[in-house]
Amino acid sequence: MIQIHFIAPDQRTRDVQCAPGQSLMKAAVDAGIDQIAADCGGTLTCATCHVYVDEAWVGRLPAPVADESDMLDFAAAAVKPNSRLSCQIMLTPELDGLVVHLPDTQY
Repeated sequence: MIQIHFIAPDQRTRDVQCAPGQSLMKAAVDAGIDQIAADCGGTLTCATCHVYVDEAWVGRLPAPVADESDMLDFAAAAVKPNSRLSCQIMLTPELDGLVVHLPDTQY
């Protein structure tokens, strides 16, 4: 199991234990993280799983593919250099302790 730290806009942190091999979006949805809407179910067509990867972790993730970068244009919250779609982040043991900040809205 790996641990993910979700930080809400009000700075409350929720720690989630999840199995490697799934997307960050799936782990968030399964854990009931309300700020991840995931309307498209992870098919890279909605941008409602937008997160901000903590600066300490940005360099540890693979770069986003062009389709992810394009879809971020449709995110409801401000897009920042550390913005990612959580459906495109596959959880591996190397991401144990990953910290992501949740936007204030997905719509």
